[in-house]
Amino acid sequence: MNWKTFYAMLSRDGHVARRNLIPTLVQNLLQPLLLVFVFGRVLTSGGMMSMKFKDVLLPGIMAVSMVLSGIQAVAMPLIAEFQFTREIEDRLLAPIETGWLAIEKVVAGMIQALVAGLVVIPAAWLLLGSGVNVSLRQPVAFFVICGLVALLSGAGGLALGCSVGQTQIGLMFSLIVAPMMMFGCVYYPWSFLSAFPVLKVAVLINPLVYASEGLRGALAPQVPHMPIAVVLGALAALDVALLALGLKRFRKKAVS
Repeated sequence: MNWKTFYAMLSRDGHVARRNLIPTLVQNLLQPLLLVFVFGRVLTSGGMMSMKFKDVLLPGIMAVSMVLSGIQAVAMPLIAEFQFTREIEDRLLAPIETGWLAIEKVVAGMIQALVAGLVVIPAAWLLLGSGVNVSLRQPVAFFVICGLVALLSGAGGLALGCSVGQTQIGLMFSLIVAPMMMFGCVYYPWSFLSAFPVLKVAVLINPLVYASEGLRGALAPQVPHMPIAVVLGALAALDVALLALGLKRFRKKAVS
């Protein structure tokens, strides 16, 4: 491990992110904040939804913001660097083991995911107005879950970026990202799927379910949610599996 090279590459990615800060924030936060405004402000103020729905929605929106931000921050540049710009070839010449190049991408994605998640809280709070009953009653659980969700998004972005071809980007969002959002318990607790027993079991393969339920349990424990221990175990297992898959795919593409 060459820490100097690792830090230099991470600084370079951070510089690029800072130069594109406004477009990046708009890309990552516009859709979640629009959903917050429509579902959490318009429909609740109009009486179509209970005011308590705001407590369900805010942690879910934070989860989807973190996951999508990290995936986009890692997957999209990787697809471009491997298949369009070939910029990855310059990085492969750096004095550092190939696997650490992938780890640096994941760390950069984690940082962007954490920023997106922390920014969306005050922004969504302002949009939701009064009646939001969320608090940091379990700070340790909250920060551990945020770290695991950030790693999930970065590792997931690595796996997708090394597995999806340049002609399959649209398919990735249609067949993977969109269903993940709809069935990721972002807009409803997992327990509400009891009326659909098969679906309730099937969605457990969706990593976003554990991100949403974990943040819901940490920020709004009065809302039904999965046990924190179950969420932590599932997120840790998914992180390890996605990171292992991503590293394997990265090394294979780097050699080819």
